[in-house]
Amino acid sequence: MDITELLRDACKQVYDQTKGLIGTREGNEGLGRGAGGDVSRKIDIVAESAVVEFVRRHDFRPTIISEECGRIEGRDEGILVLDAIDGTNNTVREIPFYCCSIAFARNSKLTSTIHAAVMDLSNGNLYYASDKQGAFLNNEELHVARSFDFAGDHDLNDMLVGLNISGMPQNLIMSLVSVISEANHIRQFGANALELCYLARGFLDAYIDIRGKIRATDVAAAYLILREAGGKLYDKDGYELDCELDNNTRLSFVGAANEDVYHRIAGLLKYP
Repeated sequence: MDITELLRDACKQVYDQTKGLIGTREGNEGLGRGAGGDVSRKIDIVAESAVVEFVRRHDFRPTIISEECGRIEGRDEGILVLDAIDGTNNTVREIPFYCCSIAFARNSKLTSTIHAAVMDLSNGNLYYASDKQGAFLNNEELHVARSFDFAGDHDLNDMLVGLNISGMPQNLIMSLVSVISEANHIRQFGANALELCYLARGFLDAYIDIRGKIRATDVAAAYLILREAGGKLYDKDGYELDCELDNNTRLSFVGAANEDVYHRIAGLLKYP
């Protein structure tokens, strides 16, 4: 079984089954709270069901970890990590930045992720990767942005930095003051998985989320895509990001195109 192809096709199922719900009152209907703690909207449930039903039709039954349904024990080895709609609030308002994110891991650690697919549901662009086989966008190989030389007084003026500060406590905001002050070009789009794919694509040079809020389901697929494109996610101690793949895990990380970019940003961050 080609698992990467299966994940790509599952993303296409989500695209087909949700495009009529974007920006509608029906799609925005609240249906309780999911396992991740957020309100589950109809579009989330439809998207998740599309993936689960699709992989089952192909007789593939790994354990599933999803933001809506929580954990579904499987028959086959491995874990399918699913965020069927990342950026739900954007879909509600028809802001064209939301995606489906699916990853497959050998075991319960993020670093064991070996297959991934992320589809931009606003336009059908499909990002995907397999371990040690590169990352791709619509069959074109992806590479992170060029290296930067931070010798001397060079600052972050030439970099485009993604930064998630939604709901961030004041003490953490203060830890970012130097980064915000020095970086002339900062963006926040509202869907972490797709933003990390933008980093893998070379649109962004770094992406920072140190809120301790993001879930493993949000980043598992993009983690592999970024790594295969030549970038990396770092934890607050400067090591490769790793975590348990479950709905209780909350993460902080810095994503960077290369070590030079990371060290420049890390030197400006002041963790509390």
